[in-house]
Amino acid sequence: MKTATIPSIRVEPAFRERAEAVLREEETLSSFVETALTEAIERRIMQRDFIARGLASHAKAERTGIYHSADSVHKELAERLGPSGKKKGKA
Repeated sequence: MKTATIPSIRVEPAFRERAEAVLREEETLSSFVETALTEAIERRIMQRDFIARGLASHAKAERTGIYHSADSVHKELAERLGPSGKKKGKA
C-alpha cells in the first residue's frame, strides 16, 4: 500500500523546541507527531462511541420507562468488582 502524508503545520519556533525537548532517545519529531495523532484519533473514536452508547441508553430508557438510580448502579458495580474493587479507606 502506498503511504500518504499528513499536511505540515506551521508553529512558532518555541513550540517546536518544546516538542523536541521531550523526545525520547531514538525518537524523531515525525514519529512523535504520528503517535500523538494516533492517540488523538483513538480518543475521539472512544468519545464518539461513548456518546452513542449513552444516547442509545437514554432512548431505551425513554422508550421502556425503566431508569436506574446512580446508587443502584454503583452498588451493582461494587458487587461485580468484589473486594479488589474497593478503594483503601472506603467501605
